[in-house]
Amino acid sequence: MEGLAAQVRARRAVLRLTQHDLADMAGVSERFVRFVEQGKPSVQLDSLVAVLETLGLELQVATRSSPAARALSVPPVGGRR
Repeated sequence: MEGLAAQVRARRAVLRLTQHDLADMAGVSERFVRFVEQGKPSVQLDSLVAVLETLGLELQVATRSSPAARALSVPPVGGRR
């Protein structure tokens, strides 16, 4: 969450928005924006997406490169593991 928090803080600074401005624009509380920027681990996903969209950012899901994740990966169609 810390990487995401840093990106949100940096993007907000580039756009010269206060936490209050961002909260108003995203339709969330200023407290929520503070929690996101502090990297709090439990935030509501829909509210997080609203904040990211307001900043012109998006949340992406990617496969981890850990051995466990590789073991669980799905092989290509017609391919073998």
